Amino acid sequence: MYDDELIERAIETLREPVRMNAALDARVMAEIARAPDRRRDPRWRAAVSWFVRRPAVRLSPLTTLAVAAGIVLVTLVGRAWMAPAGDAPTTAMAALATPAAVAAPAVQFVVVVREASSVALVGDFNDWDDSATPMAPVAGNGVWTVTVPLAAGRYRYSFLVDGLTWLPDPAAPRALDDDFGRANSVVTVGGT
Repeated sequence: MYDDELIERAIETLREPVRMNAALDARVMAEIARAPDRRRDPRWRAAVSWFVRRPAVRLSPLTTLAVAAGIVLVTLVGRAWMAPAGDAPTTAMAALATPAAVAAPAVQFVVVVREASSVALVGDFNDWDDSATPMAPVAGNGVWTVTVPLAAGRYRYSFLVDGLTWLPDPAAPRALDDDFGRANSVVTVGGT
């Protein structure tokens, strides 16, 4: 397949020692000799000794506990801050951020849809799941309602009628269209 003689000649050529230009070699060595020796510079020595020495670190048990608690807090806050906007906070972060005595305010959603057999509330607060928040009919007059506890924030939502028809809330402001070209409504809970 390959010419063995050609390969052998290439190998022999590569094995030959490289001949350096003596003048170039002398110039390079002269430049190295003229360069200052940083190892003799007191500032350089101080910097190197700072990295090399092993300072003794002594922590009391209380300080160790405080450092560990700080690391846990920074980790929880960092995870909540780095999570995408639609993700719900972790259970530990939600417990940390919301005192047990303060519950999320209940928001009532109401829509009038005559001739519907089912209506579901879908939004970024329930991951747009059509089975997560079904609405209940009120007195058979086409009024559908559901109450959802929502933490302070801004939420996009819509109604799904009979599992097929996407209906934005006619009584609420419109949100920017989603990536699928559907109109949604927006609700703001709390002061944000």
